[in-house]
Amino acid sequence: MTTNTASKLNLLLIRHIPGTVELASWMDGLGISHDLQQYYRKAGWLEPVGVGASKRPSEQICWEGALYTLQQQGKLPVHAGARTALSLQGYAHYARSDKEPVFLFSPRNTTVPAWFRKYDWHRQVIHEKTSFLAPQQALSKVSLPLFSILVSSPERAMLECLYLAPKAFDLVECYQLMEMLTTLRPKIVQELLEQCRSIRVKRLFLYLSEKAGHLWFNRLDRSRIDLGKGKRVIENGGVLVPDYELVLPNELVSL
Repeated sequence: MTTNTASKLNLLLIRHIPGTVELASWMDGLGISHDLQQYYRKAGWLEPVGVGASKRPSEQICWEGALYTLQQQGKLPVHAGARTALSLQGYAHYARSDKEPVFLFSPRNTTVPAWFRKYDWHRQVIHEKTSFLAPQQALSKVSLPLFSILVSSPERAMLECLYLAPKAFDLVECYQLMEMLTTLRPKIVQELLEQCRSIRVKRLFLYLSEKAGHLWFNRLDRSRIDLGKGKRVIENGGVLVPDYELVLPNELVSL
């Protein structure tokens, strides 16, 4: 191994964060050419994860580390959202199990690389491409032991849960999540609701937060939130809630 090759390998090892992935494009930016990357693989210093991605041999990578790589090295606007984000921010006591799906969100035109999509994370990863909220609005950093990742703030995460309901989460479950969110920031909630493009999600959010009796609900200015016109039927044969023109499951309304 030449001195230059060894020097670049040392740089790579210094920059490496356990549990994360190295992208070929990122290594190229460090001056580690494609040929040199191939040499490191043949020499056992790197192990392919898929096309354009590598990891340290015998090191277990996690979906959080891969998401860190997508965000930091790939510069992709993808974040953990919905119940995944709530769990990462201290609401894990309501997580279904450690095998529950991981929910990722991004703008509609985002393409997640094949190595990430095809890798076995031992959990289902659901990538939702949507524009119902602004891409970078109300995101938070969550610090993990070795790195930080961008996730939805609790305010945004709750809206994402409702966006996925009732297919991914039933509305009673969403209400139970909402009950825990006693400290949401009314300014952030207001901004999100004003800019949210889904009438159904906005109505559901307001209905559940009012039903939960949160103090921050009273600080919202509903006159600035466009709730559209006409009924929204969430469940056929359900109960009409006149204030929000929502037809909802009886088991939710009767709580």
